[in-house]
This record gives sequence, C-alpha cells and structure tokens, in this order.
Amino acid sequence: MEYQAKYITEDIKLSCYQDKFFKSDIMFEQHMLIWFISGETKIVRTEGTYLFQKGDIFLIPRNQLATIINYPKDGLPHKTVVMHLTTEWLRNFYARLDVRPVTEDTRRIRHYARHPLLESCLSSLVPYFDMKELPKDIAHLKLTEAVTILRSIDAGIDNVLANFEEPGKIDLADYMEKNYMFNMPLEKFGYLTGRSLTTFKRDFKKAFSTTPQRWLTKKRLELAYYQLTEKKKKPIDVCYEVGFENLSHFSFAFKKQFGYAPTDFSKNGR
Repeated sequence: MEYQAKYITEDIKLSCYQDKFFKSDIMFEQHMLIWFISGETKIVRTEGTYLFQKGDIFLIPRNQLATIINYPKDGLPHKTVVMHLTTEWLRNFYARLDVRPVTEDTRRIRHYARHPLLESCLSSLVPYFDMKELPKDIAHLKLTEAVTILRSIDAGIDNVLANFEEPGKIDLADYMEKNYMFNMPLEKFGYLTGRSLTTFKRDFKKAFSTTPQRWLTKKRLELAYYQLTEKKKKPIDVCYEVGFENLSHFSFAFKKQFGYAPTDFSKNGR
C-alpha cells in the first residue's frame, strides 16, 4: 500500500492513499474532523453505513468503533485533511468558557455538508503542509478556528467536545451484540465496556458460556450469511464489513461453517 502523510503537527495531517483500497477497524481515541479532497470512504458503524466523498466534511466522535474502507475514485487518490481534536487540547479550550454539556447520544457521526466556513478553514491548511518553517502557533490558531466554527453552526457540539468522561462499566452482552463486527483487540472491548482484560474475559464467559473468539467468529459468519443471502452483497464487501481481515480467511471460515464458499452464492444463484 502506497501511503503518504504530511503533518503540520501530530494533530493536523494531510493523508493520501494511492492503492486500490485500504481497510481498518478502528477505535477513535480522539475526535476527528475530516475534509475530503478526493476519493471515497465507507464507514461501517453499529447504527449503519456512511459514505463520504469529495467535498464532504464530518466529525467522528471519540471512543467509537468503526470499520473504515478508503477508496481512490475517478483516477484520484484517497486524500483528506484530518484534525485530531484531543482531550488535552479541548480541556484547555473549554477551560475559559462556561459550558455544561448535557447527556445526549454523542456517538453519531456529524456531517456538515460542505459548509463554506469549515471548508475555507480546512482548505487553508493545504499550503502549510509543504512549508519547512511554520508561522508560530499556526496549528493552535487553526484548531481554534475550526472548533469556533463548529460551535457556531452546530448547537449540540459542546455536548460532544466538552464531554471528557471515560467509558464506565456497562452491560457487556448488550454492547457485544451491537459491536461484534469490529475486529478489535479484546483489550479495546474491555476498555469500552469499563473492564480490565481479565474481568472482560470472566464476564464474557458468564454472559455467553464460550470464549470471545469463538463467539465473535460465529456471530460474524452468521451476519455474513445474512448479507450474502438476503442483501445479495458481494463476498469481498461482506468480508470486510463483518470483521474479517482478508478474503482468504473469510472464505476458509465460511466454508468450514456452512459447507460451501461465499463465492458460491453468486456462481450458483443461492
């Protein structure tokens, strides 16, 4: 995979993928504000699948699981400007403001539909990526500009950005039933359910009477079967959307479970 990244600071980067596509399962530890220059991204979340492309601007909240699939498009690479809005930076920003975030659903991706102020702010970063010496405090100023714009156009954004709580202990079975399709280390699942790895494994055994890996594989294969038979999706798309790392592993596991390969559906019209 040919990947290039240029940085103003570690929190502001220009990202470029030249290959056919790039897929990853991610837990976003910081909020991310993203502006698309070219290419296309499919983001699979528990609540649904999002598709973003040239000109789109969106914010992905922290501590959320997602499968990200990046594609070049129209002969152009997948290219984005990304701002990481870290907890440390946001604490300092909000320290001077009288903001009391209220509890609401802060998990959804927030889409800003080519908003001209945000687009102007983010596009103005592009020339800085080629500079050897940057103007003093330019990164801080640009982050401040972006968050100030977000606060002026999104009435609920403070409830997301000014909420600094870490995940607490939640119902493990309910969480796993909603998030099993994300190929995360068990330590991440433990963190997001408010548990150490040891406690996560113990509570998982109590809830499901099996090991996490066996349960995850079974659930992912069941979802794959449904998507192939009912949704008529392609095996390559199903493979990545249900949590497998590559098509060969998916095909092997699927055939072992059901007796035939995922590609047999399209060949035989199953």
